[in-house]
Amino acid sequence: MDIRYINKHISVSPQISIEDVQTIFDLGFKSIVCHRPDGEGADQVSFTEIQKAAEALGIEIVYQPVISGKVMDEDAALFKTHLDTLPSPMFAYCRTGTRSTTLWALARADELTTSEILHTTKLAGYDMSGVVRRIVNGGKTPSDSNDQTFDIVVVGAGAAGISVCSSILERAPNVKIAVIDPADIHYYQPGWTLVGAGVFTSEETVKTMSSLIPKGVTWLKHAVAAFEPKAKRVLLDGCHTIAYDKLIVCPGLKLDWDKIEGLTQTLGKNGVTSNYRFDLAPYTWELVQQCKSGKALFTQPPMPIKCAGAPQKAMYLSCDHWLSSGVLKDIEVDFCNAGGVLFGVKEYVPALMSYVEKYNANLHFFHNLVKVDGPNKTAYFEQIGPDASAELIEKKFDMLHVAPPQSAPDFIKVSPLVDDNGWVDVDQATLQHKHFPDIYSLGDVMNAPNAKTAAAARMQAPVVAGNVLHDMGYKVKRTIYNGYGSCPLTVEKGKIVLAEFGYGGTMLPTFPTWLLDSTKPSRLAWLLKEKLLPPIYWQGMLKGKEWLIKPTEISE
Repeated sequence: MDIRYINKHISVSPQISIEDVQTIFDLGFKSIVCHRPDGEGADQVSFTEIQKAAEALGIEIVYQPVISGKVMDEDAALFKTHLDTLPSPMFAYCRTGTRSTTLWALARADELTTSEILHTTKLAGYDMSGVVRRIVNGGKTPSDSNDQTFDIVVVGAGAAGISVCSSILERAPNVKIAVIDPADIHYYQPGWTLVGAGVFTSEETVKTMSSLIPKGVTWLKHAVAAFEPKAKRVLLDGCHTIAYDKLIVCPGLKLDWDKIEGLTQTLGKNGVTSNYRFDLAPYTWELVQQCKSGKALFTQPPMPIKCAGAPQKAMYLSCDHWLSSGVLKDIEVDFCNAGGVLFGVKEYVPALMSYVEKYNANLHFFHNLVKVDGPNKTAYFEQIGPDASAELIEKKFDMLHVAPPQSAPDFIKVSPLVDDNGWVDVDQATLQHKHFPDIYSLGDVMNAPNAKTAAAARMQAPVVAGNVLHDMGYKVKRTIYNGYGSCPLTVEKGKIVLAEFGYGGTMLPTFPTWLLDSTKPSRLAWLLKEKLLPPIYWQGMLKGKEWLIKPTEISE
């Protein structure tokens, strides 16, 4: 038998035999629903035979035949009744299990999110993309018309989304663009490190979304439910259907706080904080000022994450404050990194190690945070490296700064756009989707092997803008992205190691060495981070001003 688990209430399978009924009984199933019409296959066991075996064992059984490829709304409604009234757990079957899974998906469409349904059925081995519009529409068949149509649709109005919209309009002012994002607020996330160090206020890192959407761009204030790339449509919550000629996907990533047991219950109290959240970065600074002695832990999860240097930036700036305050000698500092190196580009490691030594911080590699007991101020780590043991490593703390695990948003992970790891699958040079040529992606959500930083998105925006317009017939050269990313590593208040690099860890400094040696701490780099990068972000990048950016053109 090929039993596919959906949830604790229902499992499905392909056609079963009379002998399988005993196994179904032994596994604890209380009811069976047959969705396969009798006579569909020459070697098919009839429902009557299955029914006789099931009733002999006391299993309640129902015959609900559904024609293959013709699952009607009334079929889903009837199966919903069976799900709600028949004894649980239920076992449903058809020829392959697909009809039974489809009926479950449609029957539960008004109770679960589209992402939850698509994720659940995908885990069971069934692709529900063929009925995704019905799932979005609460399980019922919608009309086949599009609500709106645009030349270009951009999913996500973060740093990448607004920048690419502006870059497109700089080249083609009359193109019809829509950007989809339900958020009211836009954040300058690179500033949160400095909020956590008392340099910026949180208010300096936020603006209303309406003030930033470029003029001429239609803002669709909805959440994306699913994609239909073959039909060139995006489905929004409420079953709004948006058609496009070209699609640009850049919704950022998801912070998986819940993957660490106990973390969400203690964030913002008990000494547990994170600069990865707008409302928590001020608490980081509060804790740093209050801490006079004890144990401070700083964690970094497995890659990929946005701004891979951010976890250690929090440590350096905290230690710098404690050193200048004369209390660092009374504080034990641990940096617990799920990875095996301090930083992925070796040229920058010596400068960083000098600060690790200056602050007398302890480095613990292959230590992945898996559980936090806030009230008892205890963190638990799983050792995941070559010397890993099965036992959790327990560490007490007075202050804990957490960088959470990160992944693509749920609606992306369950879409047909992703690779095996759940990231949008693009060509790393052109940022064009590998399987759907009318789709491009940039920012944190795509799978190019680059650093996930705002600086990377700033470099990617003109590449995607130009390539999309070239594909649409505009006289714009196609260009390539070299993997550029930047991580201003704030090693102390007033000094930064300005790491700039591309694919394969190749160093890509913006400034000549005589002006700024990026491998060494620099006050000029601090000035850039504190004074220049915020206006460059708000007034330059988001406005389509591509200062110091010149992507390599592709000769055709």
